Amino acid sequence: MDGHHLPPSHQSPPAQPERRGSFNYDIESTDAAWRGAHTASEALLRYDDDGPREPLLRKRTTNTTSQIAIVGANVCPIESLDYEIVENDLIKQDWRSRKKKQIFQYIVLKWSLVLLIGLCTGLVGFFNNLAVENIAGFKLLLTGDLMLKKRYFTAFLAYGGCNLVLAASAAAICAYIAPAAAGSGIPEVKAYLNGIDAYAILAPSTLFVKIFGSILGVSAGFVLGKEGPMVHTGACIANLLGQGGSRKYHLTCNWLRYFKNDRDRRDLITCGSAAGVAAAFRAPVGGVLFALEEAASWWRSALLWRTFFTTAVVAVVLRGLIGFCRSGKCGLFGQGGLIMFDLSATIPTYSTQDIIAIIVLGIIGGVFGGLFNFLLDRILRAYSFINEKGAPYKILLTITISIITSACSYGLPWLAPCTPCPADAMEQCPTIGRSGNYKNFQCPPGHYNGLASLFFNTNDDAIRNLFSSGTEKEFHMSTLFVFFTAIYCLGLVTYGIAVPSGLFIPVILAGATYGRIVGTLLGPISDLDPGLFALLGAASFLGGTMRMTVSVCVILLELTNDLLMLPLVMLVLLISKTIADSFNKGVYDQIIVMKGMPFLEAHAEPYMRHLVAGDVVSGPLISFSGVERVGNIVQALRITGHNGFPVVDEPPLSEAPELVGLVLRSHLLVLLKGKGFMKDKVKTSGSFVLKKFGAFDFAKAGSGKGLKIEDLDFTDEEMDMYVDLHPITNTSPYTVVETMSLAKAAVLFRALGLRHLLVVPKTPGRPPIVGILTRHDFMPEHIHGVFPNLHKSH
Repeated sequence: MDGHHLPPSHQSPPAQPERRGSFNYDIESTDAAWRGAHTASEALLRYDDDGPREPLLRKRTTNTTSQIAIVGANVCPIESLDYEIVENDLIKQDWRSRKKKQIFQYIVLKWSLVLLIGLCTGLVGFFNNLAVENIAGFKLLLTGDLMLKKRYFTAFLAYGGCNLVLAASAAAICAYIAPAAAGSGIPEVKAYLNGIDAYAILAPSTLFVKIFGSILGVSAGFVLGKEGPMVHTGACIANLLGQGGSRKYHLTCNWLRYFKNDRDRRDLITCGSAAGVAAAFRAPVGGVLFALEEAASWWRSALLWRTFFTTAVVAVVLRGLIGFCRSGKCGLFGQGGLIMFDLSATIPTYSTQDIIAIIVLGIIGGVFGGLFNFLLDRILRAYSFINEKGAPYKILLTITISIITSACSYGLPWLAPCTPCPADAMEQCPTIGRSGNYKNFQCPPGHYNGLASLFFNTNDDAIRNLFSSGTEKEFHMSTLFVFFTAIYCLGLVTYGIAVPSGLFIPVILAGATYGRIVGTLLGPISDLDPGLFALLGAASFLGGTMRMTVSVCVILLELTNDLLMLPLVMLVLLISKTIADSFNKGVYDQIIVMKGMPFLEAHAEPYMRHLVAGDVVSGPLISFSGVERVGNIVQALRITGHNGFPVVDEPPLSEAPELVGLVLRSHLLVLLKGKGFMKDKVKTSGSFVLKKFGAFDFAKAGSGKGLKIEDLDFTDEEMDMYVDLHPITNTSPYTVVETMSLAKAAVLFRALGLRHLLVVPKTPGRPPIVGILTRHDFMPEHIHGVFPNLHKSH
């Protein structure tokens, strides 16, 4: 709502829009206007359903759409971020007074922060993997030891009990400490970088739960990954460093005040999201491309250079720490959970038949990916009804899914036949007491259980087994079909629970399985190894669900160290994405829509070409005089959640009414707190403001730390005094004429990263401003609410 943060149950008035449409407005009647808004719009909507509609007949003037959204599993009021550079007298004086030393200090600090983001994200990524490998390793060893003693039911109780405790712990900290940490976090980061803010998206509590909830969730054997949460974790680390720490937790640094603005935070969080991918996959270039292709809405060359530096730091940190662990000092870390599947030993040679097989894989990936997204959308909508009932229900749902997952992981391998160990096995068969390809499970000595080799491992090891080369006959077709069905279904039902969970690993697992199935079926006519088919299957499913091409391609190549597969991976990704796009949107785009986030696409919708900017501005508009009575400002701030107010000079301050600019709510609060009031309504030189305040006094505070009108008290005498708004008014706001095409206004708004776009009249002799466009005014819900007959396809 671009107002101050209030929990949904305490919004008063409910969902206050920040844009306004009529100029002559009596501020005292605001409460009555808001109270009548919902009733009036409902009556109009009822009439619309029954009666005839005229083309493009305007129905509403207030905008109550897209004011709240779901962040993780938490309903939050929505704010917009402001990437516009404010140009007022105070900021201009600060620019003029900055010396070369301060500019140099700013540049050094920015690079230092980027270095710190890389170091911290690399350390957290390593810690996550170390913890998962040891916790899951202990659980699997305990179960394996009991099975060797033929105590099968006790083994199931131990396995299921460990999973249950880990799952309940993850759900409890997520539900009670930070509900916003549930899910992947990539849709939230993507929304933040598009200009959408909510208090909990990048809070320190979200970071804490994201790290430990992800460790517990992955260790609990769920079909989920830690890659998505690592992107959110990297963004949270960047936000924490960029805003100078957390005042609430007594972790602050004043020298980071340079970055207390949305533009610099946006750049740092983009670096953080790239570092998260680099730490999750050990894919530094893939991390940069992920941030460019999927996460960021605004990009520039300087940002490319910084994200590349960040991911390089992550790669160096991980390389050093994994080298340390190879000496056996990290417990059960083994080959390391930082998934690295070296396929470079297999030299692929492919012919025309192989190309046909790859086209088939791409089509299968597109169909399965589109179906996956469709089913996931339905399941998440069903889960939202459960999650709305409160934390106990979230934990109960998580426990239920945990029991189902444990039953599948332990029960399904009993259906698989025991296979004699191959004579030419590359590693020990069967593997006992460690991760590996050939799991003994209930089989006699010298035999292994193929399904257990996939189910009874960490997800990373299961992928490593599927990608392994020279293992054409290791897995029966029935084993692969059962595993694919189980992983596909469990991946769908697991994602919506109140645990930090990524989609990359379930998608790679399912894709690698059906890739191996296709490779086995086409073995007689294809020269490619089934392990390479597994890689191409994973690529096709990733393309079909996430609709990313370049970044997924590079991530998979960095994972497998196999550059010779580049043309085939490119081909399969392009086919699967093309097929899946004909069904629905990418999974993250779907989740953003489902969560109700007012995301602005890079292109305008076709129906916007039939409207002009003046058609969708919604009222009422509140504006201030250049020298305004304190009581009027306080009253406006108390009864609205608006974040931007036009400032208009009228006679005697000017010859005719003229638009001075836009003043922000946060700046008004700082000015009012300083109490530099006057008894007479006269324009000043602004010297008081320039002497009393510095530019940093008006810097944006961290999440939830800013001044609120409730924190300020004024006497009756002060309320009747005046304050000059000229020194803090942005005199260069972006404006459009009211007859500008709404499509062009939308593209301009998105491209410049605006929070407010002022609409001015085309003809003279009218008030100098028609209204203000904000992000919510471009939302389809609002436009179709105003013009019910407007068809989306037009």
